[in-house]
Amino acid sequence: MTMTREDVLNVLGPVDDHLIVEILATGASREELEEAFAWLHADDVLGRQLRRQPTGKVAELCEILEAEEEEPDRI
Repeated sequence: MTMTREDVLNVLGPVDDHLIVEILATGASREELEEAFAWLHADDVLGRQLRRQPTGKVAELCEILEAEEEEPDRI
């Protein structure tokens, strides 16, 4: 199912329109966005210890979200 702007906001909370457009352009599903968000905000490191990394759309979303977190706030 195609993800909507509201889906992005429900998963990530308030984010700027540029990030929403970038996420929607991936063609990922809401479930993939939820998984990427969980990868970046999980308290445990079990997945990394097992050398399992996200793949496909989830990996693409992780890269987008990580880049956004590293950018200073836009004015």
